[in-house]
Amino acid sequence: MLVEEFDYDLPEELIAQTPLEHREDSRLMVVDPVAHTMVHSEFRRLLDYLRPGDLLVFNNSKVIPARLYGKKSDTGANVELLLTRPRSDVEWEAMAKPAKRLKPGTKIVFRKPSEDNVVGDVESENVAVVTDVLDGGLRLVRFEVSGSFDDFLQTYGTMPLPPYIQTPLKEPSRYQTVYAEPAGSVAAPTAGLHFTKDLLAKVREAGVETRFVTLHVGIGTFRPVQVQEVEKHVMHTETYEVTEETARAVAQAKADGRRVIAVGTTALRTLESAGQSGKVLAGRGETGIFIYPGYKFKVVDALITNFHLPKSTLIMLVAAMMGKEFTLAAYREAVAQRYRFFSFGDAMFITRRAELVTSASSV
Repeated sequence: MLVEEFDYDLPEELIAQTPLEHREDSRLMVVDPVAHTMVHSEFRRLLDYLRPGDLLVFNNSKVIPARLYGKKSDTGANVELLLTRPRSDVEWEAMAKPAKRLKPGTKIVFRKPSEDNVVGDVESENVAVVTDVLDGGLRLVRFEVSGSFDDFLQTYGTMPLPPYIQTPLKEPSRYQTVYAEPAGSVAAPTAGLHFTKDLLAKVREAGVETRFVTLHVGIGTFRPVQVQEVEKHVMHTETYEVTEETARAVAQAKADGRRVIAVGTTALRTLESAGQSGKVLAGRGETGIFIYPGYKFKVVDALITNFHLPKSTLIMLVAAMMGKEFTLAAYREAVAQRYRFFSFGDAMFITRRAELVTSASSV
């Protein structure tokens, strides 16, 4: 299976640069891969498509201000770091610009960003030292900061918006879900951005259960697929956690024949990773599960998700649930109907096509 098979034409003006004023104002395409139907609706009308007894599972990971600006202490050259994974409280793996100039021993001093992410004066007491060069061009950096590292990030870090978003974010909270708690992601689980506290209350009042998992979204979100054959792609691993409460809720829903609906691809990947035995197991783990057409879903029955980049692992995951041809047809329809795409874009509600079966690559 070729990566090129998951390409589609997307006009640049359909890439959402800013969030809508109200989260629930997003549009919602409701798709049934079995009946091959597409219904155009609004996210605020999500309850029209849910049933009492459905179990919605959300990823509650919180985005950290992981993008840092500074300069090399010896030459004054500008440096940008994107923290991707912690090794300890003060040592992180990071993407870097320009990476080639950041050799082990290089010292970086940091600048406070302004509202439009333009860096200001250097604050020399807060530094990082490059300690190693890692695979994929990553750098390992050790921070030496005054005060706690969390306080340092809140002062010097900015929201790590994806590269296709060029407009500065006026309200950082709009790149967080309203239920975000444990910090650790470098990108938002964006399907959840459409929910407000009021909509969540209405969902629960309607007899729909809600539970949470945690998957800290990592570097894979920013990395394109660089192989020609889908099966040769290797996912970066990410840390996840499933609580006993969520594991019990999923088990009961499956026993009762009720739908388990993942809110977002990260929630889906967490449930499928923890449920490879056929039963979702509570606990912490690392996952590199790669879901593409042919995968047999073990836990998730339906998915709420945004519209994803061409040739990405996320559109491949959607195609595993909908079938490749119907997925591309739905995306063409979304383009024709002028839906908004990607992180701040509109949403899709997918019911799983049950007869699609077979394998996934997982770590």
